[in-house]
Parts: sequence; C-alpha cells; structure tokens
Amino acid sequence: MNTSSYTTSADIPRQRWLRIIPPILIACIISYMDRVNIAFAMPGGMDQDLGITATMAGLAGGIFFLGYLFLQVPGGKIAVHGSGKKFIGWSLVAWAVISVLTGLVTNHYQLLALRFLLGVAEGGMLPVVLTMISNWFPDAERGRANAIVIMFVPIAGIITAPLSGWIITALDWRWLFIIEGLLSLVVLVLWVLTIYDRPQEARWISDAEKNYLVETLAAEQRAIAGKTVVNASLSAVLSDRTMWQLIALNFFYQTGIYGYTLWLPTILKELTHTSMGQVGMLAILPYVGAIAGMFLFSSLSDRTGKRKLFVSLPLIGFATCMFLSVVLKESVWLSYTALVGCGFFLQSAAGVFWTIPARLFSAEMAGGARGVINALGNLGGFCGPYAVGVLITLYSKDAGVYCLAISLAIAALMALLLPSKCDAKASSVGVVNAPKRAV
Repeated sequence: MNTSSYTTSADIPRQRWLRIIPPILIACIISYMDRVNIAFAMPGGMDQDLGITATMAGLAGGIFFLGYLFLQVPGGKIAVHGSGKKFIGWSLVAWAVISVLTGLVTNHYQLLALRFLLGVAEGGMLPVVLTMISNWFPDAERGRANAIVIMFVPIAGIITAPLSGWIITALDWRWLFIIEGLLSLVVLVLWVLTIYDRPQEARWISDAEKNYLVETLAAEQRAIAGKTVVNASLSAVLSDRTMWQLIALNFFYQTGIYGYTLWLPTILKELTHTSMGQVGMLAILPYVGAIAGMFLFSSLSDRTGKRKLFVSLPLIGFATCMFLSVVLKESVWLSYTALVGCGFFLQSAAGVFWTIPARLFSAEMAGGARGVINALGNLGGFCGPYAVGVLITLYSKDAGVYCLAISLAIAALMALLLPSKCDAKASSVGVVNAPKRAV
C-alpha cells in the first residue's frame, strides 16, 4: 500500500481527533485541577487554619514536583511497551484518594506528605499521554494534537478558578479537595470506556484510517532508522547533549509556569483586594488567553516547521509580561492586563516543545526521553513556587515575580541555541515516535 497516497489524500477519515483527543484531554484536566487547587485553598483559609507561612506555602506547592520525578521514565516506557490506558486508569484512582485525604489534613506535615504522594501519582501522566498521541497522530499533525492535549492547562484553569472560588465561598477549602477528588472517579469511568492505546486496538476505526496511520507512522519511523539506537538504555538517553539542553530549557520554563500558576490567586487577591469568588473570576481570563496562544503558535509551527522559533517567541513574551506586571502595578488594570498577557504565552511553547523529542529519538528511545525531560525539567515546578515563597518572605512579591521573568528569559535563550535538526521541513512528514507494533 502506498503511504504517500494516504499522506496527500483528503479522503482519510479523521475520527481519531474526536475519539482520542477528548478523553485524554479530560483526564489531563482533572489531574491539573487536583494539582493546582492548593493555589486557591491557601488564600482561601488553608494558610490560616494550618498556620502556613509564605515559604511553607511555596514548599507545599512545589514539593509535588519532587514526587513527580518517580514515574516519569517508567510511565514513558510502559506507554511504549504496554498500556498507557491501564497506567492512567490506576492513576485516576490514586488521584481521587489523595485529593480527598488532603481535604482532611490537620497540619502542614500531613499536607506536605500528601502533596508529595500526589506528585508520585501524577508523575507518569504527561509522557504516557504524549506517547499515546504519537501512536495516533503523524508528525504533520502532532504539533496541533499536542497543543490540544496540553490545552488541559488553560481549560483546567478556566474551570478551576471559578469553581474553586465558589466552593471556598459557599463551603470551605476542605470541600474543594474532596469534591475535586471525587471528580477523578467520574473521569475514570469515561477513560475506561473510550480510550485505546493504538489504532490497531480500536474497534471503531475504519480500515482506511487505520491503514493510513499504521503505514505513515511506520514510514516516519523508518526515516530515522540507523540514526539512533533501537534498544536504547537510560544511560544512552542521558549521554545525549541535546537531551540536556531540552531538560534545562524545560526546567526554566516550568519554573515560570508553576511560579505564575500557583501564586496567581494570591497575586490577584493582593492586587485587587477582592473576595476569593471575585479572584476566581479574574483568574479565568489569563487561561482563556492561553488557549488562543497555544492555537496560534502551534499552527504557525506546524505550517512552517520552525520548532525552535515558536518555542522561543512565546517564552520571550511570557517573560516580558511577567516583568510588566510588576512595573505597572500602580495601575491595577494595567498590571492585570500584563498578567492576562502572561496567560496568553503560558503554554504557547509547550505543544511545539514536545514535538522535538520525536524528531531526535527513535520510538524505543523517545518514550524514556520524554520521561527524563519531563521529570528533571519539572524540578522547575518545585523551584518556581518555592523561590517565590522565599522571596516574598525575605523581600517582596515583586522580587518573586522578577525571578520568574528572568527564568523565562533564560529558557527563551536556550530554545534559540537548540540544534537546527529540531526544526522540520514544513512540507515533509518528518520523523516520529511510531508505535512499536506498527514497525
């Protein structure tokens, strides 16, 4: 069967966009809600009830990412060799239990322990879902598919902000964790009934779409045959120089992302001096902007093949808006506009960034590579919230925000320094992490 005819044909069904993307997106949304609801709980009464300082709040927000390290590489490998569906299914059960228990804590030591365990439970999610996306979407579609899935961040923000504000106002911060934990069990039912790991396993897929995916992904995998080690070990992954560039870039990026995300409700509350319900509503607009930014930059990147450029530009914009949010603080609405600008650029680089590992590594190597990049890079998720908390305690909120802006500027520079092989020819199929069974 001729692969190129599939690639250029407009008649190939596209059910994968409706059948695969929504359940993955919903599972990611619920994970993110469980991850960041502490950002609303802290200014919503948790800090007072548990006697938590700004430094401890930063530690509670960031310790999640220490636990996040443990299942990154195993998760990526399980998705390549086994079943990402089962992995995420059991993860949803763990998220539900841990979130409910968080609503019952009586001191900050219990809170730290449960936040760490939540990080462990969520650790394998991103490499698993990105590998599943690579099993279903060729390189020419992957930037957009990744962007839609990674859109779980702004969508979760849009849902979490008003929901958290309303629950805290109507009930209290404890019910915030209990209710959102129970939502994980609802999502589990949807996940079990709808998702499939690979095209070959799906019962709903047409022969035309299945053959297109199997043939195209296999052809893309053959394009990197001989360029990478098929049975790559973890040591081989870690010996690659570009791998460490990607890890460092992701580290500084995640420092900015989670420093902003976990402190945004507190910053808004201090800026506007309003209630948590109003803070929740104000926090929606940055995440609405994030959706627009992700669509814009991922589409431009897929159209031009310029991955480096469309990782660096959003990072520059993010750093600039972060800086302006402090410079313009004398005007509440100008400062808020800058914070909305931060939201526009918040995840714009992410969908493009995660197309790069599949261009550099074989299917065997890419699953583990994603896990390593996400695990070590997400240590920035610990450093960002904690650094802001420390700087608030020692100096001021402004110092914490400036720190995040500098981190994002470093990430933008590192993106520009990536090798040219990270870019794709706009007209080419490119190279991809094909499912192992399709090779």
